[in-house]
Amino acid sequence: MRVAREYHDRTAHSPYSVRASTHSLDWDVKPFPFKVYTDLPPLALPRDIDPLAVDALAALAAGPSGGVERVTLDDLATLLYYAAGVTKKQTYPGGGEVLFRAAPSTGALYQTEVYVAAGRIEGLEPGLYHFSPGDFALRRLRAGDVRAPLAHAAADEALARRAATIILTAIYWRNTWKYQARGYRHLFWDSGTLLAHLLAVGGALGLAPRLDTGFVDADVNRALGVDAEREAALELVTLGPQGAPAAPVAALEDLRHPYVPLSSSEVDYPLLREIHRASMLHTPDDVRAWREAGRGLGGRPPRPVSPRALVPLPAAREASGRSLGETIQRRGSTRQFGLVPLSAVELATALWSATRSVDADVPTGLVDLYLIVNAVDGVEPGAYHYRPEAHALELLKAGRYRNESAYLCLEQPLGGDAAAVIYFLAPLDRILPAFGDRGYRLANLEAGIAGGRAYLAAYAQGFGASGLTFYDGHVVEFFSPHAAGKDAIFVVALGRAAGSGRVTIGTTPTLSRRPSG
Repeated sequence: MRVAREYHDRTAHSPYSVRASTHSLDWDVKPFPFKVYTDLPPLALPRDIDPLAVDALAALAAGPSGGVERVTLDDLATLLYYAAGVTKKQTYPGGGEVLFRAAPSTGALYQTEVYVAAGRIEGLEPGLYHFSPGDFALRRLRAGDVRAPLAHAAADEALARRAATIILTAIYWRNTWKYQARGYRHLFWDSGTLLAHLLAVGGALGLAPRLDTGFVDADVNRALGVDAEREAALELVTLGPQGAPAAPVAALEDLRHPYVPLSSSEVDYPLLREIHRASMLHTPDDVRAWREAGRGLGGRPPRPVSPRALVPLPAAREASGRSLGETIQRRGSTRQFGLVPLSAVELATALWSATRSVDADVPTGLVDLYLIVNAVDGVEPGAYHYRPEAHALELLKAGRYRNESAYLCLEQPLGGDAAAVIYFLAPLDRILPAFGDRGYRLANLEAGIAGGRAYLAAYAQGFGASGLTFYDGHVVEFFSPHAAGKDAIFVVALGRAAGSGRVTIGTTPTLSRRPSG
């Protein structure tokens, strides 16, 4: 836990550290945003995508519902498209082009890669596959069923019985090119927002997704054939009904599939590699002990508060009238907020959606939500703490804090123009003794998932959201004494887009088929 604490403190932003930084973006070595294997033929995925007509808010509320008797290749294609597929294209003057994906990613750098361990997927041979969003195809890395080795690595025999497992990894350099060593935090924010999509879509499809964050890192990385000094497994998600367990397999051979280099050169950030190594688990027994050590930490009881300090929120909306598929198609980080208020029910729905529990191998409830409310009808401007057990806001201090909100968000106007800003804080000094250095992954991941759900709830209701970075110590100081002893983890701003502030293709998406471009 010493390494995680040191990493967090050394990568904290302050007005001095930001101004003293000499880092500038080297556009000549900007990493290529797609991992392209040069020796593997593509297996095209079906392009007739389920429009996911289920209401978006209902999908966020439903949790990991099951019910399907089989998983098909069409199901997998739908899941991959809405979690990590290319959904928008923006062309800039001079011919530059950015392909935006379904889930947000800091800086639109998309360091999260997606792999599929297929066991019983109708229409797909058992094997280990890499998903390529660029051509919407799979490439098979290994033939044969690899669920048994993954189940062993995760100390979770259910992985060997479920139809498939999704493995999320991160390629460090894609993010550190811009965010340097602080990019380790971003790996979990971004995989978390992708997981928010994957969990909602998987639940809507009846696949009962379940998250595993504990596993023997070296074994999973070796199965994928990734160099853990550059790319590493972050999370596993199991899908589909249980059946007979996968048969044990012989030791997996090393993989050596060549792929297109990200750029002509890379910059190494030892601090990132150090925290990742320190947070690894080395044996299945380590995994079991790690899970057991943190079993009682999540969902801690709230401290008493005077009822007079609580501001009741309206009940969250059960439906938005916008489907999950349409919501994801239209989602895009807001680049400029108009000074237009949200309603109390809109904010309440975003907060409620963000804090739903996750079906996972370890408890959730590690992260607290603090807010600066700038313009919400029915809620006085001020600083608040969200109490999910009461679905109420605890008033910390009343007042108008647009300037402070912008300042805390690295002096970005988005933070001040937003109707409300959610600051995710976590008691790392309680989390790390229980979960060790790997607890740092959990705190950032939970904030990423909650932020991703807030994004979806916002766009389902017709307003916008944007993830922001922040001055770590100043955020804690602003919300203290209530936040004393906690650490700033992530920030999401909510509000109505001003004019063309939202990144969008500007046309009504066709939900029945994946765009061919």
